[in-house]
Amino acid sequence: MLYHCGGVKMNVLVLGSGAREHAIGWKVANSSKVEKVFFAPGNGGTRLAGYENLGIGIKEHDRLLRFAMEHECLTIVGPEEPLAMGIVDLFKGNGLRILGPSRDAARLESSKVWAKEFMKRHGIPTAEFKVFDEPEAAKDYIARSKRDDVVVKADGLAAGKGVVVCSSKAEAYNAVDMIMKDRVFGDAGNRIVLEERLYGEEVSFICMSDGKRIIPLATSQDHKRVYDNDEGPNTGGMGAYSPNPIIDGKMHEWIMRNIMQKAIDGLRHDGVEFKGFLYAGLMLVGDKAYVLEFNVRLGDPETQVILPRLRSDLIYYVEHCIDGTLDQAEDMVWDERVAVCVVLASKGYPNAYETGKVITGLDDLNSMYSNGDHLVFHAGTKVTDDGRIVTDGGRVLSIVALGSDMKEAIEKVYSAVNRVHWEGMHYRRDIGKRALRYLLNR
Repeated sequence: MLYHCGGVKMNVLVLGSGAREHAIGWKVANSSKVEKVFFAPGNGGTRLAGYENLGIGIKEHDRLLRFAMEHECLTIVGPEEPLAMGIVDLFKGNGLRILGPSRDAARLESSKVWAKEFMKRHGIPTAEFKVFDEPEAAKDYIARSKRDDVVVKADGLAAGKGVVVCSSKAEAYNAVDMIMKDRVFGDAGNRIVLEERLYGEEVSFICMSDGKRIIPLATSQDHKRVYDNDEGPNTGGMGAYSPNPIIDGKMHEWIMRNIMQKAIDGLRHDGVEFKGFLYAGLMLVGDKAYVLEFNVRLGDPETQVILPRLRSDLIYYVEHCIDGTLDQAEDMVWDERVAVCVVLASKGYPNAYETGKVITGLDDLNSMYSNGDHLVFHAGTKVTDDGRIVTDGGRVLSIVALGSDMKEAIEKVYSAVNRVHWEGMHYRRDIGKRALRYLLNR
């Protein structure tokens, strides 16, 4: 049963400028309860779609507060930084409706050290770890370790790039120096976590919670490495697909019981309020799952494949989360089709990248695919004074296609990708292929 509601319509403010935020705004704009969608700051695609981009940055909390109060907005926070800075506490303290965890709860993402200690305290399965605030002590521990493989993590927020997976002691030494001495992630590298490297299938798992109950979203899979075959450095995400066939019913139930519910229960036990999206990056090892990381918001690019499959009204669940009434909410209704997303990036990404390149092919793409099977979500784009769309970030566009099965969705998304171009554009050509192999071999 789909949700429909009459009555007074609301304004929604979406914080962020990426493809995730574009997808959130696109989804809530289709709600029967929503009058207008604002973006702060938004991007070229949200402007072209007819939404209103505000000239307010995500760190300008006082200005955002004033706007939300003046326009009586319900606010949805996209990226992690405003959450870590306490924007939810500020808005709620002023009587505004906002979806997202408190500053204390956001430590699940903003501090790897806090998150690991939280998981250990509440019996949530995760890899063994040690915490260091001095580089030489960390390197001495690596030298004495019997294993050469280790994962080095910056404690603080690093735009999804603060994790270095090492296969040798030399790589681990270099990672420690890069984070703690060279300060490539700034103050996020004041402390580090040295973590046991796990081997298995890495998956994404996202829920909504009102602080007590949790509702799972459709399963999905991110692709973090920049190059095909999971090679190269980590990025914010180069593509995704949904559903994830590796997570069967038994594993889904295990994750819900032993990880997601334990996390919400543990936060409530500690007196910490969590309302919003809880993301777990997991490693499946045998018949168990281990938490690699928690995020306290929707994943990007997972959002771009999950929301197109959601047939229910997202605002319905947003309001239930804010009001603490998810126990009264109906089950979500999902499109049975498969969604695949390919992220198109600028030359140089995830390191220093070029901007200002003219993007061609979008008009052709939009005119050819008007049946809803293809979607384009903008991230690093802007519109010039003469109306051209140019690149303005590392990850520029998310191209999404839905198909009756994984094979069809993959074929459709790459057919669409081939119609878009700018100088230096690059993308992975193997998004979804791991799932396809799994489906063919099971």
